[in-house]
Amino acid sequence: MNQPTIPSAILSTVPSTIALLQTSSLTSVVQQELERRIVQGELAPGDKLIEAALAESLGVSRGPVREAFRMLEEAGLVRQEKNRGAFVRHVPLDEAMEIFDLRAMVDEAVGRQLATSITPEQLRQVRAMVDAMERAVKAGDADQYHLLNLHFHDALVAFTGNRKLTALYRRLINELSLFRRINLADSKQLPVSASEHRAIVKSIASGDVEAAGRAMRQHVLDSKERTQRNSTAQAVPAAAAAHLQAAPATRKRVTHA
Repeated sequence: MNQPTIPSAILSTVPSTIALLQTSSLTSVVQQELERRIVQGELAPGDKLIEAALAESLGVSRGPVREAFRMLEEAGLVRQEKNRGAFVRHVPLDEAMEIFDLRAMVDEAVGRQLATSITPEQLRQVRAMVDAMERAVKAGDADQYHLLNLHFHDALVAFTGNRKLTALYRRLINELSLFRRINLADSKQLPVSASEHRAIVKSIASGDVEAAGRAMRQHVLDSKERTQRNSTAQAVPAAAAAHLQAAPATRKRVTHA
């Protein structure tokens, strides 16, 4: 029995299709790894992303790395400058405040929905996360607390089952991650943050739609206020240091005038 003949035009596309799928998959892996490094603070705002070095460290060619840069730029985490390369993006304070406001609206909607839809198993999971956060507070482990904080909020949004909402939330949280890390780096804020998480879970578990939405929204607004306060506190010493550095140069110019 004769086998059906596959047109050569179709056969000729098979290798290129497989190569495209392999490259696309590899690009996603590279993009996810670089995103992880940025969100977790391994790559800080302003850091230059050196294509060749990253390709070597990740064991890939430069093509997937270059494409990952483009994807991260679309996600708001990287900026690319002509003739200069790619850099981890710096989010200015005024933009961060706008993102906090948008996130407050998203979180309020999440809290209201979960008050009527969360399952016993989901409640068990988030309670376990809060328990782990409280242990991190006692240990003074800000890094571990930061990761648990990310997982806690991401889980709540994912529990809504709304994929579009989850994608939007993750973009917002990625852009805010370094600001939030600055907030949580202050060990005095860890117990406050943990207690807010405990209150969120309690309000959702109660089934009170208004209370759950209010607790979620207020938690974000409190984080916004902490960010603004910490940024102001850090700006003052930086400005003073810049003034002191400039002062000797000014005095030197006056002396030789």
